[in-house]
Amino acid sequence: MTSQPQRQRAADILTIGFGTTAAMWAAGYFCRLFGSAVPPAVLFGLLLAGLVFGGVVLGRYTSRALYGGFAVGLLSGALNLLIVGSLISAETPNAIKQGVWAWVPGTLVVSVVCVAGGAALGRRLRVAGTVVQDWSGGLAAVAAGATFVLLAAGGLVTGFDEGLAVVDWPNTEGYNMFLYPLARMTGGVYLEHSHRLLGSLVGLTTLVLAVHVQLTEARRWVRRVAWLALLFVAVQGVLGGLRVTGRLTLSTDAADTSPNILLAIIHGVLGQAVFALLVALAVWRSRAWAMAGAPATAPAAGTDRTFGIALMATLAIQLVLGALVRHFTWALEVQRYGLAADPARLAAIGEWALHLHITLAVFITLLAVGVGVRAWGIYRTVPHLPRLGRWLLVLVSVQVVLGVAALIVTGNDAPDRLPTALDVAVTTLHQVVGAALLACAAMLLLWNCRLLTPPVAAPRP
Repeated sequence: MTSQPQRQRAADILTIGFGTTAAMWAAGYFCRLFGSAVPPAVLFGLLLAGLVFGGVVLGRYTSRALYGGFAVGLLSGALNLLIVGSLISAETPNAIKQGVWAWVPGTLVVSVVCVAGGAALGRRLRVAGTVVQDWSGGLAAVAAGATFVLLAAGGLVTGFDEGLAVVDWPNTEGYNMFLYPLARMTGGVYLEHSHRLLGSLVGLTTLVLAVHVQLTEARRWVRRVAWLALLFVAVQGVLGGLRVTGRLTLSTDAADTSPNILLAIIHGVLGQAVFALLVALAVWRSRAWAMAGAPATAPAAGTDRTFGIALMATLAIQLVLGALVRHFTWALEVQRYGLAADPARLAAIGEWALHLHITLAVFITLLAVGVGVRAWGIYRTVPHLPRLGRWLLVLVSVQVVLGVAALIVTGNDAPDRLPTALDVAVTTLHQVVGAALLACAAMLLLWNCRLLTPPVAAPRP
């Protein structure tokens, strides 16, 4: 075993602890989408299995299975208390059921036991001579993964037009957000409230990430990027709240709020930008980035870099157009909540954005195919670039299919038609694959800059 370098201090504990919790929350969220189709006993067993699996990863790929099992279990249990609050909340707002003191230590003990047991199993499965993994970029990757789940949850909220199902913020129907009873989380309220809970996990993960990077990272610019990511996440949370209320108020009366569709659009676009930034931070913090060595000279490096920047810019524009389409084409929220005097005008904006969205999609497809083929074909011996090029081709192909499917399921509908589950599934997948496409393009551009450099031009006589 090799000792952990200073820059990895506590990275393994934080990565596995937050990663286990994020996976449990994601599993619980998507299982609850199907209501009673997933029995509570099955869901509970799935969550316990998540804790055990986190322990297995800890025991197999780190050097401190015993201490780590206690630390990861305690961390994950503490984070899961944010969800336990919905189980111990009484019907009266912000009141707690009797027996709360059994829930809190019980959650912590069960988490520690499951993770420690998994760690013991993972230690037995460890191959002799295994080198301790570098976890430096792990927490950033977990933050990016949690943000990706949050984007999917937000897409479902927008798809079903339930962004205003809960009229107050940061409370939920007068309850503290973390004490809202589970029994009340049904329909649109579940979609909106669980989106807020997932956002709180992303915010907490990004906060810990920024502090950890500040304490362990020697590169000043990387530390600044981490704090910038935290700032963006905080702004994103405030935008999501003000999109509902329009101003700072704790009122639960819809008459006291002024919902804002413009903020909803900015909220959606910024969320994808935050995801791409966290992915970039994970790349910069990775061991592969640190060990890559000096960049190699490549005649086409400058051209590929230009194409990569052009792809990122057009994808950013496409995100804005896509947000306009999603919020304005049906204009359901406008009609349902009276957000504007002329909903037909907003629907027309959505149609205009749709035409531009389709036109730009053709250009992006050609550009992405060109970038992906060049990365795959020209740099076959360069690490990372061929694989990212192939992924870019796969993602842009899937995105084109989903774009056509989205047009088919929503293109001929009346403005006041309620979206079906199929509509929402297709449009949400289209949104999250777009986010993955943006992240893949960002990684390809970053690795191009890290691994390749254009030849130096000879000085003119």
